[in-house]
Amino acid sequence: MTAPAPGPPAAPADGARAGRGALALYASGSVGMGVWVTVPGLLLLYFLTDVLGVPAFLAGLTLLLPKAIDVVVHPLLGSRSDREARRSGHRRRMMRAGVLLGAAMAALFAVPPSLTGAPAALWVGGWFVVGNLLFACFQVPYLTTPSDLRVGYHERTRVFMFRMVLLTVGLLGAGIAAPALSSAGGRGDYARMALVLAVVMAVSAVVALRGVRRLTEECGFRAPDARAGHSTPADLRVAWRDRDYRALVLSYLFTGTTTHLFLAALPYVTAYLFDDTRLTALFMGLFLGQALFAGPLWTAWSRRIGKQRGLLLSQAVFAAGSLALLPGASLDGTPGVAVTAAVVMVMGVAFAGLQLFAFSMVPDAVAAAEAAGSSKAGAYTGVWTAAEATGTAVGPYVYAAVLALGGFVSRTAAEPAAQSDTALAALLIGFTVVPAALMAVALLFQRRYGLDAAP
Repeated sequence: MTAPAPGPPAAPADGARAGRGALALYASGSVGMGVWVTVPGLLLLYFLTDVLGVPAFLAGLTLLLPKAIDVVVHPLLGSRSDREARRSGHRRRMMRAGVLLGAAMAALFAVPPSLTGAPAALWVGGWFVVGNLLFACFQVPYLTTPSDLRVGYHERTRVFMFRMVLLTVGLLGAGIAAPALSSAGGRGDYARMALVLAVVMAVSAVVALRGVRRLTEECGFRAPDARAGHSTPADLRVAWRDRDYRALVLSYLFTGTTTHLFLAALPYVTAYLFDDTRLTALFMGLFLGQALFAGPLWTAWSRRIGKQRGLLLSQAVFAAGSLALLPGASLDGTPGVAVTAAVVMVMGVAFAGLQLFAFSMVPDAVAAAEAAGSSKAGAYTGVWTAAEATGTAVGPYVYAAVLALGGFVSRTAAEPAAQSDTALAALLIGFTVVPAALMAVALLFQRRYGLDAAP
């Protein structure tokens, strides 16, 4: 498939505008999604190495290997979602499995006291697979919804702005609450934390199901074409041949890898460089709190200069911020905390742009594909969420590999372990230089995208 010529997309004939009530209900589903993305990404690697005594390299594999299944499952679910949409006129049936995601979250951190090391890693990995499958069943049709709506270019950004705000609420709430609830460091503390957040996730999924129904009723439903969903390999070929969409996906793969590496590294930085695990909640609050204000500002700015410029700027700021963390993390005491806090706040503004622009450009790519003669929204979303899932796993794995190369020593909550200077240096480099390099690669891929006004 050949994409339309580059340039700002023209407003389509479909020009419905969603009501705020329907948007709020729909976006509420992102609260639970934000919890699932944040808590394992922020705490699971640290939980494995510093509570369960799993060696760093094995801990990284425990997070990476379950995601390998997602690379296959997400495109399959995308094609199935297209079939369901054509048959029933909606995609909500698959989403109902997401109500059970909270149970998987609770089980993930409820590791039996007798398990440490490799057996504990096996328990966590098994439940991580279950949770990822339930998450995919919810996420693929949920994120395809904006592509189904009969709305225009700027309205799609508005839909994702609402989603971004509620996603940030989930990310922020989980990013502060999870470290605070588990700050004592015991297994029981992590288990109670997961149980509390599991309830939030279940409620979020139920509300989102109602929101998707209302949103499609208000804005209309654009069903996939008759060719969509019959063959997953064929759907994947169509998506991958789309040059602009391919650039967007590869860029977001490296973006997701970078941001999730940042999340996974943060507890180590606060514990070993600042000697205060309570700072994890503070830094997460400063990082994610900015998105509540930056999201609407990014949305307004995109109307003037386009999404592409906004995304490239967000990527550049995040890469520069990663390098700017070096002096703060190298300073002792209050000066180091202050410098790091200031940089983290700026990176939080960039993070809001990374999420808003990238996700709102997926429906633009789907609309361009439809204009070229093929509408396979589920397939496009399946590839997108597979890339996202891969990034969430590769980021922590890369950081775990850096720790392992530096000689990081794992421990249990009851048996502290001292770290060598080499391990601490690896911990710092993995938090600063490595994410800067990864985001630079994301920026290079994003520059190949041509469906929006290029800088």
